Formats: sequence, structure tokens, C-alpha cells
Amino acid sequence: MTWRRERWSADHSLPIGVTKRAQVGELVRAGDIIAAGATLAGALRIPGARRLGLSPSDLNRELRARVGSDVVAGTVLARVGRRFARSVTAPIDGRLLHVTVDGDLYIAPIVDRWTVRATLDGVVSRSDDAIVEIEGDAWCFQGAAAYGPDAIGELTLGVDGPNADLAAARIDVRLGGRIIVGGARVSAEVITRAHACGAAGLVAGGVPPAGLRVVYGDAVTASGSPSRDDRPTVLCLMGFGSGALPQAVYEPFAALAGARAAIHTASARLFVFSTADIGQSETPSPEVGLTEDRPATDVPVESADAETDETDREHEEPAQTEEELTPSASDGSPRG
Repeated sequence: MTWRRERWSADHSLPIGVTKRAQVGELVRAGDIIAAGATLAGALRIPGARRLGLSPSDLNRELRARVGSDVVAGTVLARVGRRFARSVTAPIDGRLLHVTVDGDLYIAPIVDRWTVRATLDGVVSRSDDAIVEIEGDAWCFQGAAAYGPDAIGELTLGVDGPNADLAAARIDVRLGGRIIVGGARVSAEVITRAHACGAAGLVAGGVPPAGLRVVYGDAVTASGSPSRDDRPTVLCLMGFGSGALPQAVYEPFAALAGARAAIHTASARLFVFSTADIGQSETPSPEVGLTEDRPATDVPVESADAETDETDREHEEPAQTEEELTPSASDGSPRG
């Protein structure tokens, strides 16, 4: 569990319905749109060749709209004749999907449009209808699990120390578009408030399982939940519950605060784009133990016993030496 600056790759899965995507070799920055498309509903079949009085093989020659293009209601899809023209028009707004061997047309209504943004500064190394992969250099920390869509924003400290929990009162609209470092724990209230205020994402040592279920539903799992919905983005660095950040993890956050950053939820990684030498790239983190949610005043039994023993030893009277126990010759008493 370390910070490392090296060359990384990030895969961005694409839904069905891609209309535009970045090409291999293209340079991109985190936050750039690398793919766009639309979500379609059930397709509608429209008579084509029969309505125009054509054979199916001749329909392609008379098409006025390209297959795969978006059309609005009333758009002329195919037309024949001049003075006594016959035409086929789109009955709805949608996308012309397909022309059958019988000469019929399929149009599907568009119910949503989507975009996919890059989470790395680098070059596109793979681009197809399934995945756009980007390779680039960045500081990176591998987390335990991530939830929500990918997030891009300025890295901002939301706590004063590695053992602190992020308080909901510290979040307002001024943190909109930023990735907030939440310290040891973020609660369900903090997650929902940050999302409502427009924060790009949250990074914390742990999140209570109950809080995850409140925000993401009862079907949420410990392996994370990448999505494209309008939901909060949360990266758990250590695990679940409450996990204080060790100095080897927290200090780089302080050094990199203000830099551009991105959360890649599919791999549960935090990328930070900075050339700063944080001095932690090869420093292993100490052993970290996640604890259950409990009051901060609780003290482990072993630690309490150790402190009591030490206090008792400090108050003990010093032992007398052999010389102090043996009478001296100056008082006139014999030795030995």
C-alpha cells in the first residue's frame, strides 16, 4: 500500500450505442470526452421498399438518410419520383438503425445520451466499440474499493489530520468539482451532502458498511460498484469501518493538495497529476488495522495496562544500595 509515480493504464468500458470515440495515438487529458453515444429504446419497423414501389435491392439507392444517423420526426428517409413523388418519413425522433433484406427500416427512439471521460493524462493505446484504454504517467494510490462513476477534480484536504473524520459541516458549495480527502472515515451523511454540494468525489480510509447500504442500496458489495448514474463517487483506501491514515499515506495528500486528480472506479485507483516530489514513492506504509465505529475515548486494554505499570514504576521509591545498608566506620560501629 504505497504511493507510486510511474506509467499506468486505465480501461474505460463503453456502453452499446457508440457514435464517437477517440482514436489510437490521440493525446488526451483527464476530463476530456473520449467517447459519446446514446441509449436507445425499442426499435420501430417502418415499411420502405413496398411503400415506394421498389424492389428491396433498389432501396439503398433512394435513401436520403445514412444508417446510424439521428433523425427527427418528419425527416425524409427515402424518396422516389419528381412530380408525383412518394416518400418514407420518420414518424418519431430517433436513430435510423437498420435496413432489412425486405426493404424495411428500423428507427429507435433515443432515451438518453452519455459520454465517457478520460481519467488519465496520456495517449490512447486501444480504441474499439467496447473499450478505450489510455496510458500515462501519474502519482497513484491503489484503494480497496470504489463506488459510483469516475470523477475528475482538484484534490482538496477536508480534515486537519490523518486520524480525523470528515465532518458534514465542513462541506459546502465552495467545494463543488473537487475530490475531497476525508481522513479516517466518511459517513452516509457526509457522502450525500458532498454529492448535493457538487463535489466530484470523496477519498477516505474507510466507510461504514451501513453508510454504503444507505447510499448505494442493499445490493452493494465490498468489491465496489462502478456506475455511470448520477450517484456519489467514493474511494475507500483501507477498507470498511474506520481506518486512520498512516503518515506515509496522509503526508503525500498534503503535498499534492491543489493538483488535478481522478478516481478510476473500475480499478479503485486514485490518480494525481503532479510533478511534485512527495518523497513517498518507495516508502512502504506501516501495518494498518481497521477498527469498528466506537467512541474516541476507548483505550485498548493492553495500552491501558502498560500505562498503569509505567506510572507505578515511576512512583516507586528507589531501592537502597548495599553501602547504604552497611554502617560506615565513622560512626564508631564495627564493619562486618
